Amino acid sequence: MIEDLVIPTHIGIIMDGNGRWAERRGLSRSMGHREGANTLKKICIYAEKLGVKYLSVYAFSTENFKRSKAEVDFLMKLCIEMFSNEFQEIIDHNVRVVFSGRREPLTKKVLKAMDEITEKTKNNTSLVLNICFNYGGQTELLDMTKKISSEVLKGNIQVENITLDTLSSYLYQDLPPLDFVIRTSGEQRLSNFMLYQASYAEFYFPEVLFPDFLENEFMEAIVEFNKRTRKFGGNV
Repeated sequence: MIEDLVIPTHIGIIMDGNGRWAERRGLSRSMGHREGANTLKKICIYAEKLGVKYLSVYAFSTENFKRSKAEVDFLMKLCIEMFSNEFQEIIDHNVRVVFSGRREPLTKKVLKAMDEITEKTKNNTSLVLNICFNYGGQTELLDMTKKISSEVLKGNIQVENITLDTLSSYLYQDLPPLDFVIRTSGEQRLSNFMLYQASYAEFYFPEVLFPDFLENEFMEAIVEFNKRTRKFGGNV
């Protein structure tokens, strides 16, 4: 029964397999990305209903800019469309949308769409959807280090007062640690996703490609999470 399950507070999803999903059906990779975007909306709403408080998704990495110009251009166009027109159902579920990642070299149109949905949902109090966009975990740690170093040089922070809470507060978003990381498509690596936040997360690597990772598959993941014994470095 759902009421007997422990629901992770913060879940991360590496949304892998959109291109392969399309290719197996004789479709363009673009169609796979579009179907993946539709799946994201469904999973976000389902997670909110289950009581997940934070959902972080890997939407576009800093390395993804190395893909073909046509694919990158489509992804940027798709994101503008999703953020501007397709997230109303998510908004209706009281979801707050935030972004993690660097703003450069994103275009003004992409940034405008991101800023508008962030502003529109800033007072929503249900699930927080953290979209990792133009994101890299190593880059996040580099940017965090630079910000803290700058504050130290200005005299705003004393080195001896720097704590783990300080580090968290200078990440792209100050969110709780990840409890559970899901990577679809069967690949078993983090690919530079939320390295600091995933320190004690549980990991799950289902074979299903992301466009097919729907409510039943998400619930299977939650059931798997409940089979784990979290030790946090102890000898339990």
